[in-house]
Amino acid sequence: MHFDVIIIGGSFAGISAALPLARARRKILVIDAGERRNRFAAVSHGFLGQDGREPGLIVSKARQQLERYPTVHWLNAKAQAAERTSNGFAIEIDGKPMTEGRRLILAAGVADRLPAIPGLQERWGKSVFHCPYCHGYELDQGRIGVIASGEHSMHHALMLPDWGETTFFTNGIVVPNADQAAQLRARAVKVETTPVREIAGDRADDGRIVAMDGLFTLTRTSVQIPWAEQLGCVLEEGPLGQFIWTDAVKQTTAKGIFACGDAARAAGSVALAVGDGALAGTAAHQSLMFGSD
Repeated sequence: MHFDVIIIGGSFAGISAALPLARARRKILVIDAGERRNRFAAVSHGFLGQDGREPGLIVSKARQQLERYPTVHWLNAKAQAAERTSNGFAIEIDGKPMTEGRRLILAAGVADRLPAIPGLQERWGKSVFHCPYCHGYELDQGRIGVIASGEHSMHHALMLPDWGETTFFTNGIVVPNADQAAQLRARAVKVETTPVREIAGDRADDGRIVAMDGLFTLTRTSVQIPWAEQLGCVLEEGPLGQFIWTDAVKQTTAKGIFACGDAARAAGSVALAVGDGALAGTAAHQSLMFGSD
């Protein structure tokens, strides 16, 4: 089957990209592997009109609205590979025959790699977070721990005092210099240099019991579409990992390929992903109208 646009990823960015295309009556296919980045979080914050709602419910409702448009096709599957053809792109889906589209939108997001501390992974999105704007308010100015995972964790630790009493666990990874130590003192950040052994209950444990109301740490991210580079998309290195480079309208360095959401910016959120998706979908549509194949 041949489509005008194939969208890889059916979460916030992918559905947002699909909407303007559906409303322009373009034939589109959304391929979604069900690996939404915030699937571990019980609630989502900071998205206008949806603050405090379960993220899965937001996406489910958005998909229902999208699928009311008759030119939309949805496939729950994983896109395994892609290649450029004379008519656009051919996508391999779970070993099935190639599906073709004139344009391609990459919206499959990123994967998070957490620090290797026992007890951290299973609390991710529940009592361990990465974004203070998304989860800091609910800690109610309580005791907040920041577990270092790299040099950018210093910035993380300096941010968090606006949300609560902050302790920076340097964890043998970050050694603040004199200027940084002065900045931490100015922000009333406590510094713990003993490495964290494990997270027990909802607390960081370094041999003593250090009770916290919530923990923050930064992950290393990797793009969920490993074959993007093979198609000519340039990956850029950000402070927390790689992302796909795009211009102001989410066009990648590869002709006919757009990217949006967390896969296409150095940092992300639900609100930014939705905005990116709208840009990518509109730009892909205009390239079909005015561009050349």
